[in-house]
Amino acid sequence: MMDPDLPIATTLEVRDRCLCLHVQRAARVLARRFDTAFRPLGITNGQFSLLMSLNRPDGPRISDLVPLLGMDRTTLTAALKPLERRGLILSLPDSSDARVRRLALTDTGRDLLRAALPIWRSEHDALDRDLTTIAPQDLREGLKALG
Repeated sequence: MMDPDLPIATTLEVRDRCLCLHVQRAARVLARRFDTAFRPLGITNGQFSLLMSLNRPDGPRISDLVPLLGMDRTTLTAALKPLERRGLILSLPDSSDARVRRLALTDTGRDLLRAALPIWRSEHDALDRDLTTIAPQDLREGLKALG
């Protein structure tokens, strides 16, 4: 039985207006698209982002990656383990503080990123073409403003 305080109009309002719903749905679509594209390399879109975040002159600490990737420390630590087991990354002691661990790409990890980058670019080129109702850069800027 329909609750008079929650008419179908309310459901439709949430369906049409809820940013969380639309962003989550779009994120799932994008994740599937990039997971499919990266599948031949044996990585997911999340692993690509994580590996790319390590592509810097000085290896970051886990705490450096938390805000960049929008993940909590526990989830990030769990996501690093399969990459370390595959020999794509290393966890090394910091040169000035042995209690701190720094993350670094291995040669194998860099080779995988080199192979993945053309796939990533191709998918983004296709996405930019698919976005016909909004400029891709406007969408990126709008999303950045939220986070």
